[in-house]
Amino acid sequence: MVNRVENKIALVTGAASGIGAAIAKLFIDEGAVVIIADINDEKGNDLCKLLGKRAHYFHLDVCHETDWQNLYQYIEKQFNHLDILVNNAGITGLGLDLDSQSLGPEFSSLKSWHIIHSVNLDSVFLGCKYAIQLMKKQRMGTIVNIGSRSGLVGIPSLAAYASSKAAVRNHTKTVALYCAQQNYGIRCNCIHPAAILTPLWDTMFAPNLSKEQAIANLAQSIPLKRMGTPEDVAFAALYFASDESAYVTGTELIVDGGILAGASASPSK
Repeated sequence: MVNRVENKIALVTGAASGIGAAIAKLFIDEGAVVIIADINDEKGNDLCKLLGKRAHYFHLDVCHETDWQNLYQYIEKQFNHLDILVNNAGITGLGLDLDSQSLGPEFSSLKSWHIIHSVNLDSVFLGCKYAIQLMKKQRMGTIVNIGSRSGLVGIPSLAAYASSKAAVRNHTKTVALYCAQQNYGIRCNCIHPAAILTPLWDTMFAPNLSKEQAIANLAQSIPLKRMGTPEDVAFAALYFASDESAYVTGTELIVDGGILAGASASPSK
């Protein structure tokens, strides 16, 4: 199948690298016009040049409501509507002077808690808020929120991150039901990736091992015996963004190589 989102106007946040960049590229390949939103202007503009004339870059700090307002004014003026929003921007907090959470909930600072929730959760609230206002005019649209396996289980060393992603999961369902009640024609779904090889993992691998060895070690604990790629998540986003999922809202898709299916150990015969 090709051109699954042909002529759709899509906005992807945190799209300058990693999962966001993979989603933007796949959407372009499938016929969409994509607004790449990020705070890394250099990487964002470079990606636009690589993807061609249907890619557009816009500087967006997802924590600031004024940035969202400016972006949606730009979208309305430039494209007149929005078909797809992917709320992808997020941080773990590791490697950003917010590492106190890695020591456990009792040592996490309130500052790090607020910053991580602002980037991971406030951004989703703001993205959904303004996307609904724009999409409801055409009675059509789809919102894809990027959650995490960490939002489904407890993570002692990433309490703030896990909490923020759990809230993203719940807000997805709330937005889905609200839009359905209002008969807006807007769907909202969530993807929960885990063990996806992106630059975020550079701060989580054991420093005493080479990156290759750390990846190999981690892969042994994954049922499918490999880490995921950003493209694995991008294909899930494409499904939710396309008309193929027209009867799907308020739900979630776990992209984790089988990690959350349960313990791989089984009783011996």
